[in-house]
Amino acid sequence: MMITPIYSPVTALLTQHHIPFQMIEIPLSDDKKPIRRLEELLSAQGLDPQSVVRSVVFKGEHSGFSLLAVAGGGRADWALLRAHLNERKCRMAEYDEVPEATSYVVGAVPPIALPESLRVLVDRSVSHYETVVIGSGVLGYALALRSADLLRLLNDKVQGSFVKE
Repeated sequence: MMITPIYSPVTALLTQHHIPFQMIEIPLSDDKKPIRRLEELLSAQGLDPQSVVRSVVFKGEHSGFSLLAVAGGGRADWALLRAHLNERKCRMAEYDEVPEATSYVVGAVPPIALPESLRVLVDRSVSHYETVVIGSGVLGYALALRSADLLRLLNDKVQGSFVKE
C-alpha cells in the first residue's frame, strides 16, 4: 500500500537536518478525529505505543502558551510546571486555542517546527525511548524517528522532569 507522502513544516525541518523518519498513517474515524486505537496501530508496526510524544499545550496566567513534550503515559505535573514558569495558575489550552498557539490542529501538534514565540518544555521521558512517534503537523499522519535526533532539534529547549512519577 502506497502512503501518500505529506509535506509539512515538520517533514521539511527533518529533511533539512537529514534526519530519517518513518511516516505512519493514522486512519481517521468518520468524524475526522484520529482513531483512539493508535496504540494498536503502533504495536502492529513494531513500535512501542508508550513512545508517542504528546504535545501538551497549556496557558499560564502571565507566561502565555507553553508546550510540554512528554512521552509514555505520564501526566503533566501542574505544580512543577507552575513552579518552573513562576505561575500561580496554569490551565490546559482550549481546543480552539491550540491552532492559535501552535499553528497546528489538535491531534497533529508536533514538538518541533513551532512558532518561535511558543515556549517548549521537554520532559526527560522523551529520552527513555530509542524511537519516538511525534505529530507530523498533518492530521492522520504521525512520524517515527530516533529520540536522539528529536532531542538534538530540541537541545535549546528547557529539559527536565515535568510529569508525576
